[in-house]
Amino acid sequence: MLMRDDTLLNEHPFASFDALRQRFIAGLDDMLERHQGLGVYILVLANAAQDPILWQALSAKLIHRHQHHAAAIKQALRQGAKLDAPTDDLLVFLKLMALDLRPDEFADLRVDPPRYLGPWEVQYNPLRGLRPARISETRVSGIMQPFDAAGFHFNQPFLAKEVLWQGELADKPARLLYNKFPFAPWHGLLAPEPERQKPQFLTPEMHGWAWEVALLAGAAIPGFGLAYNSYGAYASVNHLHFQTFVRDRPLPLQHLDANAYPLPLNRFEDVESAWFWLDELHAAGTPYNLIYDATGLSVIARARQGETPLQAWSPGFAWSEVAGAFCVSSREDFEALAEADIERALAALRVG
Repeated sequence: MLMRDDTLLNEHPFASFDALRQRFIAGLDDMLERHQGLGVYILVLANAAQDPILWQALSAKLIHRHQHHAAAIKQALRQGAKLDAPTDDLLVFLKLMALDLRPDEFADLRVDPPRYLGPWEVQYNPLRGLRPARISETRVSGIMQPFDAAGFHFNQPFLAKEVLWQGELADKPARLLYNKFPFAPWHGLLAPEPERQKPQFLTPEMHGWAWEVALLAGAAIPGFGLAYNSYGAYASVNHLHFQTFVRDRPLPLQHLDANAYPLPLNRFEDVESAWFWLDELHAAGTPYNLIYDATGLSVIARARQGETPLQAWSPGFAWSEVAGAFCVSSREDFEALAEADIERALAALRVG
């Protein structure tokens, strides 16, 4: 079983925003102190870049660690030595090295405040563009595939250091991990009953659990949300999980008129009615993205990944994009995108 030596792991993670924020920062700082690998450095850097509070707390250590890794890699290359790091992490770090940032330039990696284009928001996130694709950019069929123990999943031992919390949540064992390449504030990956090795497919039981978690956490933390990408809707890992976030401002999907939304948006305020609709989507083989919050559930039925052309400015639309919050990794795209570009891109995902 995946474990981490941390006496605080069994405390509830969503009792208040202050508690979550303190744990979030302390966990990143602890990870950086305990582990020397490139993967940990990249995860902490990408999370710190998301928020000024995180950046202030961690940037000095990150700059020092970057210089240490860069010197070690240059020395190994000069000596013809083997580079001891996973290929994905090494490629990401080599791209960072190519930027040749001075210590005072590391702030350029931070996420800018979003631009607002009509009701939509666009975030410039340079580190997100370095993320490996996994299955999220693969054309798939159906809305469920069996769990693959040989593939990437949240029980792999090397992920133990990335655990933010694990314990009982809404009467089920659960594990909350950091997102290695976050694109939302205080972004986590929440896996219920991870040892049961369930694929990314909702059941009435897991839908009810997510509803309860969002209700409880949303009552304690204003702006809390729980997101879900179905298989075929840009889920990047085929191991049952949700994504947690805390926003100062509601997502566009949460406050816009459903009848005027570019995609079919259904809002539910009771758990049973929501499940009946999700069950119909399952029967039709239609992928979807979900946003659970303290007042209910928003459902977007959409075209399957790979069925519509990708936008030149985006690697694909998952829960955040269909909810109206977009992430780009090019400064040019960040400055050039217009409201009409976004609405056309969303409308292209419509299904009957």
